Amino acid sequence: MLDKVSMSDVAAVMAEIGRNAKAAARQLAVASTEAKNRALHAMADAIVANVANILAANAEDLKQVEGKGLLPSFLDRLTLTEKGIAGMAQALREIADFKDPVGEVIAAWERPNGLQIERVRTPLGVIGVIYESRPNVTADAGALCLKAGNAVILRGGSDSAYSSQAIHECLVAGLKSAGLPEHAIQIVPTTDRAAVGAMLSGLDGAIDVIVPRGGKSLVARVQSEARVPVFAHLEGLCHIYVDASADLGMAEKIVVNAKMRRTGVCGAAETLLVDKAAADTHLAPLLQALKGAGCEIRGSAEVLLACPTATAATEEDWHTEYLDAVISVAVVDGIDGAIRHINTYSSSHTEAVIAEDPAVVARFFNEIDSAILLHNASTQFADGGEFGMGGEIGISTGKMHARGPVGVEQLTSFKYRVHGTGQIRP
Repeated sequence: MLDKVSMSDVAAVMAEIGRNAKAAARQLAVASTEAKNRALHAMADAIVANVANILAANAEDLKQVEGKGLLPSFLDRLTLTEKGIAGMAQALREIADFKDPVGEVIAAWERPNGLQIERVRTPLGVIGVIYESRPNVTADAGALCLKAGNAVILRGGSDSAYSSQAIHECLVAGLKSAGLPEHAIQIVPTTDRAAVGAMLSGLDGAIDVIVPRGGKSLVARVQSEARVPVFAHLEGLCHIYVDASADLGMAEKIVVNAKMRRTGVCGAAETLLVDKAAADTHLAPLLQALKGAGCEIRGSAEVLLACPTATAATEEDWHTEYLDAVISVAVVDGIDGAIRHINTYSSSHTEAVIAEDPAVVARFFNEIDSAILLHNASTQFADGGEFGMGGEIGISTGKMHARGPVGVEQLTSFKYRVHGTGQIRP
């Protein structure tokens, strides 16, 4: 780690990383599917063979953060287990099994003058990934970028530096064994924050897109300072609306899972909205189910009447991504009230409706513009792996290029190939 180097040294190191990535990207753009898949399987093999090393590195990371009063959700994301590492390796193999998007003809048509036009997928180039406390992102991001023919520059947080470095060594071993450039997947060798600034500047045109994975402060900085396009979401302020037509048993299971399965993920539900027409039948059982699962409830006046142990919700609560066993709850005036509330407070990440009335579902899907909308399913399915994408590099709530889970297809752009037979333009 180059933790104590001057700004000029960091700048020189980052400039070299950018040049190497750009050179590697040119080679990856024409790499065969077979070579990329061979590398991915070799990476998985290396991870499995180095479980002990990775766990030891992770133990060192956990030791470094002892006594810092970090949230359980933070420690959950940082901690690796044998099972988790095996899952990391399996994810690489699954990505290898996915169709190679590079070169895929997305659309083709013929013009009246006989020109044959094709729209074809191409790699984006060099992707910068900046992340915190998620060492598994090292493998996920490296593999997804490779499959889509991109070079990637990884900058993990200081809290996961040892784990990320150990995983990165396995990825480089896989690249070498497949004859692909080792600079295709690089990790920034310093925890100096100046390295982040260098990446956000674009490294003299080397970086084509930035993907931040981390807390609100990191993502806000990236979105504010980046001089290249960004795929990101600032917050996962996810809502569940339970309509009067909802099956109560189903609603209880979904609401508890959406909130409590893993409270620290961006797809965890943060606000529950209950139709006032179902308040007498549905509200108290839903609140009891959440309380029984260990969830703290902050609610509107109607909620406090149904659950005296709840605390009054403030305006700030409706804006809060808790990432903890806390949920805000309100009674709303049917689908109209739910749509108004969600469109007022949502971060455009993920929302769910629990309902049997198809008209309610149709309005929810048509009038709410979040990246992911679910019907009768938990918000915790907001994940590229669960979408069948073989993993994701992040969730994007923007409306340009990529939206929702960012998988291999979203890590490509396109170009046009035009075939003629001697046509000239009059």
